[in-house]
Amino acid sequence: MAAGLRKRGRAGPAARAVGLCGQWLRRAWQERRLLLLEPRYTLLVAACLCLAEVGITFWVIHRVAYTEIDWKAYMAEVEGVINGTYDYTQLRGDTGPLVYPAGFVYIFMGLYYATGQGTDIRMAQHIFAVLYLATLLLVFLIYHQTCKVPPFVFFFMCCASYRVHSIFVLRLFNDPVAMVLLFLSINLLLAQRWSWGCCCFSLAVSVKMNVLLFAPGLLFLLLTQFGLRGALPKLGICAVLQVVLGLPFLLENPVGYVSRSFDLGRQFLFCWTVNWRFLPEALFLHRAFHLALLTAHLTLLLLFALCRWHRTGESILSLLKDPSKRKVPPQPLTPNQIVSALFTSNFIGICFSRSLHYQFYVWYFHTLPYLLWATPARWLTHLLRLLVLGLIELSWNTYPSTSCSSGALHMCHAVILLQLWLGPQPFPKTIQYSKKAH
Repeated sequence: MAAGLRKRGRAGPAARAVGLCGQWLRRAWQERRLLLLEPRYTLLVAACLCLAEVGITFWVIHRVAYTEIDWKAYMAEVEGVINGTYDYTQLRGDTGPLVYPAGFVYIFMGLYYATGQGTDIRMAQHIFAVLYLATLLLVFLIYHQTCKVPPFVFFFMCCASYRVHSIFVLRLFNDPVAMVLLFLSINLLLAQRWSWGCCCFSLAVSVKMNVLLFAPGLLFLLLTQFGLRGALPKLGICAVLQVVLGLPFLLENPVGYVSRSFDLGRQFLFCWTVNWRFLPEALFLHRAFHLALLTAHLTLLLLFALCRWHRTGESILSLLKDPSKRKVPPQPLTPNQIVSALFTSNFIGICFSRSLHYQFYVWYFHTLPYLLWATPARWLTHLLRLLVLGLIELSWNTYPSTSCSSGALHMCHAVILLQLWLGPQPFPKTIQYSKKAH
């Protein structure tokens, strides 16, 4: 009898553990709907998706054929620098002259040595796979802090996108390198590390100029938080870093470096455009069309700054004042205000871009769930938002682009812009709160 009691005693803790595990599994099953819908479960779902992405990315690398587009050109360009050429007008690759800033040169110079002078493509793919997973991690940390997007959407943001996997590990473009630095910058801004955030932002710009599409939003945030005098040192960090990185090339040929690496008037080829295929080529190339797009871009940015971001009731010029001297004391910026201004600024630039090429998809792909779910208009249901995501993905996967795919892409962009304008305000009217406080 004593032996039997001892047996039951030993089985007790194990039985309790099994019971607790069963309860946890039952509770998880009962709350499975909440697991997919509640943003507080973002990190749990993100961890599962990142594990899945390890397998998916490994499968893509080893089962899908690598396609050479720009990698050899990148390697030829940095090889010219390694051989002692610092005049940007003399640096060329198979696809044309070097048109990226100095940060690109240093990073891809490291990749040049890490991949046996660019010959070990499989090693390069694995490095970009790590870069892809790092990008996902940084993006998930942003979404965790904003706590706006239901976790089920993240499946469509990573596992389901063929084009994004292709850009990272099958094409080895420089766009993902710029974007991972940009998302690191945003995480630093969310942690209130403004100087470090500006430093990383400038590093991202030094890899590819498209990151400047986020700059209007960043400028607005800096002025809101610090005023003009407080923002100038942060802007100085961005400028000084560009000069330091580009110094060897600036000393050799300053005009050549600036005109090549920051060429705002660069002409794009019609055969590669994703967004303007339905236009005649003559109109696509016409300077008047480019000027109209720039005007629309700047006008919409100004409207968002005046009507959506600046909500204190004062003139927008009040942002130039020291925060302590404003009529309405500024409230601390929330994660959603920071992310909303940055993501919207970039998205407006995408909508009015003179041309979008296939690798440019990563410029805004990871921001789309936030733009669609963070401040949704009432008429935009979950199903409609998923439909918009699906049509955008389909448009970017149509090669070569067609009039229909380009038209669908613009239609989806218009829907997102409309709901950003009509949805709930990311920046509430602080003047109302100050009156209540009194």
